[in-house]
Amino acid sequence: MEKKNELGGLLDILPPVDFCCSYGSSLLPNNNDKGSMVDYMIGVSDPLQWHNQNLKMNRNHYASWMMQFGGPKVITGVAESIGVGVHFNPYVTWEDRMVKYGVIRMHNLVQDLLNWESFYLSGRLQKPEDLYAKICSLSYMGDLRMFFAEDKNKVKRIVQGQFDLFQKSYKPFIDEYAAKDLLRFSSSSDPKVQIAQDCALPATRSLVSSLPSSVRSGMGMRLGDEVKVSESGRVIREVVIGSREETVECLRKVLRRKVMVSSARQAFAGLLSAGAVNSAQYLTRKMGKALKSWM
Repeated sequence: MEKKNELGGLLDILPPVDFCCSYGSSLLPNNNDKGSMVDYMIGVSDPLQWHNQNLKMNRNHYASWMMQFGGPKVITGVAESIGVGVHFNPYVTWEDRMVKYGVIRMHNLVQDLLNWESFYLSGRLQKPEDLYAKICSLSYMGDLRMFFAEDKNKVKRIVQGQFDLFQKSYKPFIDEYAAKDLLRFSSSSDPKVQIAQDCALPATRSLVSSLPSSVRSGMGMRLGDEVKVSESGRVIREVVIGSREETVECLRKVLRRKVMVSSARQAFAGLLSAGAVNSAQYLTRKMGKALKSWM
């Protein structure tokens, strides 16, 4: 609670927001790097109006060229037309901390959380055993930064640093799938080997049907889909499932492409939004972490 109140102090210097959370490796209990940048995601109802107010309060948070070529209109235009809807202000100094905060339209944030439209924002907010590592790694598949500018042990460090939180967050969902006989618990006392998955085709079909619509649509384009009528009379499209292996590989490709496109768009938008100096500083920092992890 003390940590929460401490991090929440950033909102005192910003215009009112609808939603705010802090995320990232800087929050991990085992992260002793005092120079780590603390990341925030902020949801607002009207980004144009919010940035207009924030510019009056914190003009120095923004790249100077954006002020010269349109201010709030350029900021939101770059975020929503080039990026995936979020504008980041990095390297903001606040109470002896270095922070980065992203601002997004609340509607777009909710849609991405529910439907994985870009899987950029939802991928960052879903990371709170191998199961957790796989969940955590989804939003890094295809991320351009993982090829040259990211710690290769990042997923492992995230899971190890927040294992208890992962268990608490995902227990309701694991119990739900166990009740549907899609997961089974062994008698082993080791929590890392106590879950087994039903790999039969009926279970695979059930899991695919629960995926976000944008993902099912992408899978349907690759595997084919068929129209069915539910008991309530509603027309639904279902992905054709031939084998579990083929389905898993298809899902992996769909997510990888979605992440790759989103990360490329946001990287370009970030380059424009942050300015050359901040972008170079951020990239150098990331590449330094990547090099250190490989050494």
